[in-house]
Amino acid sequence: MSMVDLNKKVLRHSVKERLSHWLVVFCFFTTGLSGLSFFFQDFAWIAEILGTPQLARVVHPFTGLVMIAAFMVLFKTYWRDNLIEKGDWRWLLNVVEVLKGNEHHVADVGHYNMGQKLLFWTLIGALSLLLVTGVIMWRPYFAPSFSIPVIRIAILLHACSAIALILGIMVHIYMAIWVKGSITGMVTGKVSARWAKKHHPRWYREEIEPILKREEQQGK
Repeated sequence: MSMVDLNKKVLRHSVKERLSHWLVVFCFFTTGLSGLSFFFQDFAWIAEILGTPQLARVVHPFTGLVMIAAFMVLFKTYWRDNLIEKGDWRWLLNVVEVLKGNEHHVADVGHYNMGQKLLFWTLIGALSLLLVTGVIMWRPYFAPSFSIPVIRIAILLHACSAIALILGIMVHIYMAIWVKGSITGMVTGKVSARWAKKHHPRWYREEIEPILKREEQQGK
């Protein structure tokens, strides 16, 4: 039985996926920080980063639209891999063991684990709500078409969905740092076969291992 080189780098994220991801990151911070400066007086100083509060209000909706457009590229690429399957619940029920680093012992994880899938769909929901409520609130273009009560509800929902998005991204950042190799994978697009086998064993077994074995056979 042939042994594959687990130190070999394998592709996890294409160039298009990485560019879309980092564009989302840039727009998230630009849009999120400017939004915080509007809703909370203690964060008003953040608007000065973009020059003036007035400029921040102009930039905010446009960077938000760019963020949503970039995320739609990721959605088109990743949605099938993020469909929740029966086996994913085992990961969630054993999340304590996952946090101990025993993820590969408690669930046969595919391209994404249950935590990543839940985050993915949470972000989709939050961004969808942000888009709809943001359009309703957007002065001077669309807000005049809506009544004051509708705009007030939109503001409340916009704030709640923004908080959900920020919390979701914070969890995402923490997990990316916690799982060593994740950030490198999104920067270079590649992870080691060993990383894939440990954190995403089914993905490794079904997609990566056959490629490595085929390359090994061709190299002989």
